[in-house]
Amino acid sequence: MEIPGYEPPAAARVPQPRLAPRAGRRGAALWRTDELEKALERAGLRDGMTVSFHHHLRNGDWVMNMVLGAAARMGIRDLHLAASSIFPVQAPLVPLVEDGTITRLTTNYLTGPLAEAVRQGRLAHPAVLQTHGGRARAIEDGSLPIDIAFIAAPGADAEGNLSGVHGPSSFGPMGYPAVDATQARQVVALTDSPFEGVFPRADIPGHLVDGIVTLPRLGDAARIVSGTTSPTTDPAALHLAQVAARAIAAAGLLRDGFSFQTGAGGISLAVAGELRRMMHEGGITGSFASGGITAHLVGMLEDGLLRELRDVQCFDLEAVASYACNVAHRGMSASDYASPARPDAAVNALDAMILGAAEIDLEFNVNVTTAGDGRIIGGSGGHADAAAGAKLTLVTTRLCAGDNPKIVARVGHVTTPGHTIDAVVTEAGIAVNPRRPELARAFRAAGLTVEPIEALARLAAETSGRAPAPPASGDPGPVVAVSEYRDGTLSDVIRRAG
Repeated sequence: MEIPGYEPPAAARVPQPRLAPRAGRRGAALWRTDELEKALERAGLRDGMTVSFHHHLRNGDWVMNMVLGAAARMGIRDLHLAASSIFPVQAPLVPLVEDGTITRLTTNYLTGPLAEAVRQGRLAHPAVLQTHGGRARAIEDGSLPIDIAFIAAPGADAEGNLSGVHGPSSFGPMGYPAVDATQARQVVALTDSPFEGVFPRADIPGHLVDGIVTLPRLGDAARIVSGTTSPTTDPAALHLAQVAARAIAAAGLLRDGFSFQTGAGGISLAVAGELRRMMHEGGITGSFASGGITAHLVGMLEDGLLRELRDVQCFDLEAVASYACNVAHRGMSASDYASPARPDAAVNALDAMILGAAEIDLEFNVNVTTAGDGRIIGGSGGHADAAAGAKLTLVTTRLCAGDNPKIVARVGHVTTPGHTIDAVVTEAGIAVNPRRPELARAFRAAGLTVEPIEALARLAAETSGRAPAPPASGDPGPVVAVSEYRDGTLSDVIRRAG
């Protein structure tokens, strides 16, 4: 499919080897400043460059806005923004899209005013939505070359080592920029808590850092807990979490050495609480939980129910505190976590993955990128990566959200392909992918209700009272964003709003 303004990465056509990590400063002196414009000059920022940022502060991040605002004041134009995620806090970037400071965007998750600007076609080129593992792969194989990586660092020591757990902006492990730091041509750290000594434990080694900028604040760490990172308290949703945990047990996976990950949706997070209860009652000790780490998972580690946590980002402040002091709470890079070029990636060692969905269709394709009205509400993140790697991938969802059915004939956007989804857990039963008939037998033997996904789709339509929308007619409109699968191939496209 030819898309004006979008060129598929070379890695999508010909597999590329991983690049060797950059040598870093090669003995050059580490430079420091407390003025952003001077830092951008020293780093050599010019028109047309690719600049990267990470999202560990989530909706509390101020760094991206400050750096790109400074670039705009300096008259820099035609930048390619390669950010691991975009949140509503990045609303000040919309004018920078409109004036040509930012003309390209590559990210793993996109929501808020900048997402709406993309949907309206205000970005000069189609935005590219990757997976967390796909982004790591693209950086490491050179299909996403980064000129300057701007790394928000809660702490930076005398040798340039960076820590995610030092100072008022602590957010935990630095899983996403750890990849950027190994490949970017220049690495600029921004910190609000410089340290005169040397950290006993660093997330990014100082030899990879070229310069350090000291700022008054990086952002608001309290807003790490935002959006979909809060567990549900709804009784019906908690019931779904119980059924999902029973399904994992019925599949024969809930045993000593069990490993799992939950998504960032409220129901998915509640499954962790239910697994905790079942493992405690059964005397089961799991090997690890991975991904974004929450207080539920920290509690399981502290209770001895897990031997370790493998953490690419913290989803709440309890997890941040745990990472700071517990050696069994291990940080990992996005490449360690989910790169499809890494056979040893953590997602490939998962027994079970519990995911959420905006909608899912009769072929088990999942959409977590767009809403029913076409709004961009997120993106894959690690969704597609973990679905591909885990032995058992479950999607937990209500049949309807208000008057919108969530099981539909065809999703509005394919984020995660159906062949990687094993079963869908709803309040009316579990639909099992025909590729996994042994699961249907095991679930029925455990007393769980198994229904064809077509029956659940009919029930969802009846419950919502909304007939399926007719296929759109006329000119579909230009493509404003593309979703790439973890290997760089095209998953789906998003077209300009009405």
